[in-house]
Amino acid sequence: MKMLNGQKSEKAQKATDSFKSKMNRQAILSFGVCVHCGMCTESCHYYLATKDPKMAPAYKADRVRKLYKKYYDFAGRLLPKWVGGGELVNDDDLKELMDIVFGSCTMCRRCTFNCPMGVDKALLMRTGRAIIYEQGYAPQGVLDVAKDQWEIGNQMGISDEDYLETIEWLNDEIKAELDDDTAEIPLDKPNCNIVFAVNPREIKYAPMSLLAAAKIFHVAGESWTMSSTKGWDNTNFGLFAGDNKLGAHMGNLVYDTVEKLNGKMLVTSECGHGYRATVWEAPNWAARDLKFPMKSFLEIMVDYVKSGRIILDKTKNQVSVTYHDPCNLARSGGITEEPRFLLRESVMDFREMYPNRADNFCCTGGGGAMSMSEYAKRRLETAKIKADQLKTTGARICSTACHNCVDGLTDLIKFYKLGMKVNLVGELVADAIVWEKVPVVPVLEKVVEPLAPFTVLVIDDEPDVVTFLSTLFQDNGYNTLEATSAAEAFTLMKTKKPDLITLDLIMPGVSGLDFYKDLKTDGVNKDIPVVVISGVNPDNPGMYDMRKLQFEHSLPKPEGYVEKPIVKEELLMIIDKVLDHYRHKK
Repeated sequence: MKMLNGQKSEKAQKATDSFKSKMNRQAILSFGVCVHCGMCTESCHYYLATKDPKMAPAYKADRVRKLYKKYYDFAGRLLPKWVGGGELVNDDDLKELMDIVFGSCTMCRRCTFNCPMGVDKALLMRTGRAIIYEQGYAPQGVLDVAKDQWEIGNQMGISDEDYLETIEWLNDEIKAELDDDTAEIPLDKPNCNIVFAVNPREIKYAPMSLLAAAKIFHVAGESWTMSSTKGWDNTNFGLFAGDNKLGAHMGNLVYDTVEKLNGKMLVTSECGHGYRATVWEAPNWAARDLKFPMKSFLEIMVDYVKSGRIILDKTKNQVSVTYHDPCNLARSGGITEEPRFLLRESVMDFREMYPNRADNFCCTGGGGAMSMSEYAKRRLETAKIKADQLKTTGARICSTACHNCVDGLTDLIKFYKLGMKVNLVGELVADAIVWEKVPVVPVLEKVVEPLAPFTVLVIDDEPDVVTFLSTLFQDNGYNTLEATSAAEAFTLMKTKKPDLITLDLIMPGVSGLDFYKDLKTDGVNKDIPVVVISGVNPDNPGMYDMRKLQFEHSLPKPEGYVEKPIVKEELLMIIDKVLDHYRHKK
């Protein structure tokens, strides 16, 4: 848009100045390296549902990127139109940008995971949100929630009186359910192992999820507490609004509570963005070097099950269940296996949704979208992608680990008449608990099933990696076989059949991909489960080659995929999960 009398509006100028102030190294990288290859287009649920080219992530990002091209690109500073450079001229430009960065993107980062250049388009959208939010251009719901978090300390404006009243009611409920007068939600208890921060939805709309968490903590014999005043809200609209000051404020409320109570660990309840903001983002926004660890409630529940602190009976949950990966937990938090482990231990009929984990589609309520009534119609139209995913599973319950996703999924299930129910993982775990009146005494040593009968064949062309993996598996009770090539592996398998194979895709000679194809078409060995452990070759990414191989040859998916560098705990959890399934199958 042309400037009137060569002048920008005051707000447009301030937005431009704000943009310039946010150009750090991370932002400049993502603004500068997009080659418009189009790889991100098919990853976006907005585009897939509408086929509107204006919904392509690269196109949307260009509406913000034009400022970078104008002021930072070498050619753009001389000839901005040649490289897509442009200005924010007046308030109408800010309104138009609001529709794009708030109304056409949930900042789910699925496009980022499909970008060969590593462009973080969610960062670009958040930058666009930030510069117009500062000028008052944002959906009213976002403005209202931000105001409540600044003034009251939680996103739903819940008063201390209402908060304490809900806790008191839940205390009565848990005492009655467990028939135990010692069961409670403790407040302001000093020196506890865990300080628990929750989503305000658990106080205002879904108290039964907090009740489920309290039940799990009590049965596990945990030392835990919550705050009686500010500092119990793990959500953070600073992430969605692009307001780092608000992000720091909400983070500080929680961190101050942990330090005031001398808690040993901060645990966030099941909330995708709450986990990401509290654990990964807010320490940077607040510039704090925290001395206590932070975990998701999912991780805590896994520890309880594996250590024997809670016992589960999956026959208590007979209805079929699938799982939706919250974007901020899976793509931005790396938490994918914990909920699956818990569901397989808690329900009789768990059905995987495809695609899943970091490749899953957004519930369409992320990025604060559930608070943006202006864009509800568009949100539900684009939710068809998620609805089709859900319908294909045939499950009666969709479990997730995020209250925001609960709302988004419930909304689209109703809109598309899917007839499904939505539950948090913790609620299903609580339903499956085997409860005795006297709380289970915490078991100090990890309770595991004997694993010696299982043999893992490690295939990797790097001897150091083979040694590392073999040692790791042996230390955890597995027998191992070793091979540094596909040919050596097939020779070994003629005399010794492993129970599981870990496979590097990128190997000289016969690649891991060719080995996998030959294995899965081998009548003798095709049923051996495979966990891919591979790095990413920028010129030939292993994960995408694997998908292409599966499609072209009608091959089954590998049972697991772990990217190098290896996180030992993550790998062991996946191996244990695969072999547990294999054990029951046998």
